[in-house]
Amino acid sequence: MCGIVAILTRPPGRAAPAGAEVVEAVKRAVDGLGQASPVPSAGTIASAAADVESADALLTGVPGVLTLARDAEARTALEVHLGAIDAWIVEAETILDAAGGDASHLEETNASMLRLKDAVWAVRRDRLVTSARAAELAGRDASDAALAAFTSIQVALSAIDRLEVRGRDSAGVHVLVSGHGLDLDSPALRSLLETRAADPLFRSDAVRTPDGHLAFVYKAAAEIGELGDNTRSIRDAIVRDDLLHAAVSADGSRATVLGHTRWASVGIISEANAHPLNHEEEDRPDGPYVAAALNGDVDNHADLKASAGLCIPAEITTDAKVIPVLVSRRMSDGDELVEAFRRTVASFDGSVAIGAVSSGDPGRLLLALRGSGQALYVGFAEDMFLVASEPYGLVEQCRTYLRMDGEATKGQVVVLDAAAAGSVEGITRVAYDGGPLPVAPEELQASEVTTRDVDRGEFPHYLLKEVSESPRSFRKTLRGRLVDRDGEPSVVLGPETIPPDLAEALRSRTVHRVQVIGQGTAAV
Repeated sequence: MCGIVAILTRPPGRAAPAGAEVVEAVKRAVDGLGQASPVPSAGTIASAAADVESADALLTGVPGVLTLARDAEARTALEVHLGAIDAWIVEAETILDAAGGDASHLEETNASMLRLKDAVWAVRRDRLVTSARAAELAGRDASDAALAAFTSIQVALSAIDRLEVRGRDSAGVHVLVSGHGLDLDSPALRSLLETRAADPLFRSDAVRTPDGHLAFVYKAAAEIGELGDNTRSIRDAIVRDDLLHAAVSADGSRATVLGHTRWASVGIISEANAHPLNHEEEDRPDGPYVAAALNGDVDNHADLKASAGLCIPAEITTDAKVIPVLVSRRMSDGDELVEAFRRTVASFDGSVAIGAVSSGDPGRLLLALRGSGQALYVGFAEDMFLVASEPYGLVEQCRTYLRMDGEATKGQVVVLDAAAAGSVEGITRVAYDGGPLPVAPEELQASEVTTRDVDRGEFPHYLLKEVSESPRSFRKTLRGRLVDRDGEPSVVLGPETIPPDLAEALRSRTVHRVQVIGQGTAAV
């Protein structure tokens, strides 16, 4: 299993918030919790959660990154206040565990506590970390445009990290920069570009200049390694790339990001086979520029390669290479970008998920899904579309998403438009046969997890994390349900846990069998 990530944005629709305003919202939560009784009420906790959520809303998107990157005093104050809330939560849960009490009452308290934890985590581990990592990529004295571009790159790298449970042997990030304002014909740039354009296999650090834009690719490939190795390598390459930094510094620059983490099924593990790949052939280095990434398998890729006479370098053995090559060829023959993409993906056999970009229209991102073996989700964030192969790749930035369906219409093609990024109006969806499939607002789904739920922390893998956290989770589950009555343990399960009709069926022994499902590692 592999994972696709893509980021498409438009210029921010609001100014960066004042740091003092954000800090004040979190401080209200601290003050409110400080006045709580020894056994905190659900209302008190919920009020504090609402205050922290308002701070989180202010810090979303590029405006929040700009505020946190520019205001060191606000960052420090937020860390202090959020640390105080975390300490309060630990103490409050200890009191709740010791106090016992009615389970139905504790359900509401537990729900409010969970909401507060999620809000604090979002500000502390999503907003503050995203801003810090984007600023690290951008370097000192970065322009607003550069911070916006590196925010997209950081969001992509973070999503790849979370998707690495789907694949890990290689990864890649493609950055298409328009509006860079650089003179590509200047002697200094021409010399640098000639060196980085000389690699016909489009390996890491390769650069192309299609249609006057700049296309960068960064890749990592290693059969043996640990989760996080790939993005660390890619991040280092991006930090070192002075040309990328110059390209995204201009006020009018825009960066479209397409990323991928791979678990090789067709083709060896190598940088040449790491996705995204571009359209270039040995005998056709030119032609409309297209880059693409694939999940799944194009089962008939060898037949397509032979029938179309594709001249692909021998070192590139992944089936994904046929995607950008065929799209580019169809565009050369006169097809418009979307039609060339639709016709290409419709010619594939197998279960596939595909993401593609083209320099002919850098403000559009193309997606395709067919079959039941793959998935693609389009997340909605502020002035941003974030695409990922799993919801947990989206939740750092997105609360709602559209799930593509590869079966209902025998395949779907989705085109995202940067001009309306983050809104339903920015999505065009058609079936594989070209028939329109308008997106209705009610199709959008709310995420049921947060990054706190899927965080690996310092653990080398997720299973060890879950097993290590089991005692705490088990203790919280028993809170208010296993209580002491007159020195004897007693189980209290209210109607919110076992409805009255089920309780009566158990008492009368009309229930003869209980089947427990959906346990996973919890069963351990």
